[in-house]
Amino acid sequence: MPRPGRLNLITDVPGLKVGCVEDEAVRTGVTVLLCPDAWAAAVDVRGGGPAVRETDTLRPENSFSRAHAICLSGGSVFGLGAADGAAIALSARDVGVKLAAGSPAIPIVPAASLHDLGNGGDKAWGLSPPYRELGMKAVEAAAADFPLGAVGAGRGAMAGVVKGGLGSASLDLGDGLIVGALVAANPVGSVYMPDGETFWAWPFEINGEFGGRRPGAMATAVEPMPDDTKLGAMGRLRPGANTTLAIVATTADLSTAEAQRMAMMAHDGMGRAIRPAHTTFDGDIVFALASGATTLGEGPARAAGLARLGSAAADCLARAIARAVYEARAA
Repeated sequence: MPRPGRLNLITDVPGLKVGCVEDEAVRTGVTVLLCPDAWAAAVDVRGGGPAVRETDTLRPENSFSRAHAICLSGGSVFGLGAADGAAIALSARDVGVKLAAGSPAIPIVPAASLHDLGNGGDKAWGLSPPYRELGMKAVEAAAADFPLGAVGAGRGAMAGVVKGGLGSASLDLGDGLIVGALVAANPVGSVYMPDGETFWAWPFEINGEFGGRRPGAMATAVEPMPDDTKLGAMGRLRPGANTTLAIVATTADLSTAEAQRMAMMAHDGMGRAIRPAHTTFDGDIVFALASGATTLGEGPARAAGLARLGSAAADCLARAIARAVYEARAA
């Protein structure tokens, strides 16, 4: 029976570390996920308003579709500067590609940012947004265990009309295969069923990890855009004003193309946990990483293994989204 890993975090995939830092005055933050070496990586963008960096680097046809770290942040386009700080901090550790003798190490740090510029924090930073420094600090803070809720990239996030945040979950499939997900949940859609208390992701919950609420007698879900009047009043019905940023990771020996398939399948987790997802108002994105520690086999068995991994990644992502909101609201 599949079960969560020891921490029920993406870092149950051995080797990964996550660092979260916040700027409370600005009401924003940064989350950096570190790989011990450059892992096979891919990305799939489904939202209509993404803010991204180095996503084309991960395309399967390119020469180095691997990543040393992935950076998630608040701050919209300004938040992409967090990846500069993360890259500088990693290069100082001699982490990265070296193309010439004596040259600095060049870390590959793909990144994505969510929009939290309208949350009331002090955004009068002039020519000095805080994100570069936050990116460096997040690298220094990286560890196997890390907090969830209104922290890191999820510090200023909203989920529909309620508080969003940072979430994570894992699943041990046995035989050395582990899958994990990390998410900064800031969607325009709702994570709750029409009762306003039960998460859409409830069928995938394990061990009461987001409250154990189950649906009772309730109205049918026929309204395609819940809370649209409230969302309009909050200024959230604008392209790019919302997003769900996610990373899924596994121990499997995936190629870049196979990691791409896992990322594509993992997007189903957003559809299971958020209604609606992938709108023109969101910049929904899933990065995928594979350590290569465990083989999937060959031929039909490999294809079946990849399908199982992708489904597990989607389940983990749905759980991580619910955990993000559950922990943020509990705090």
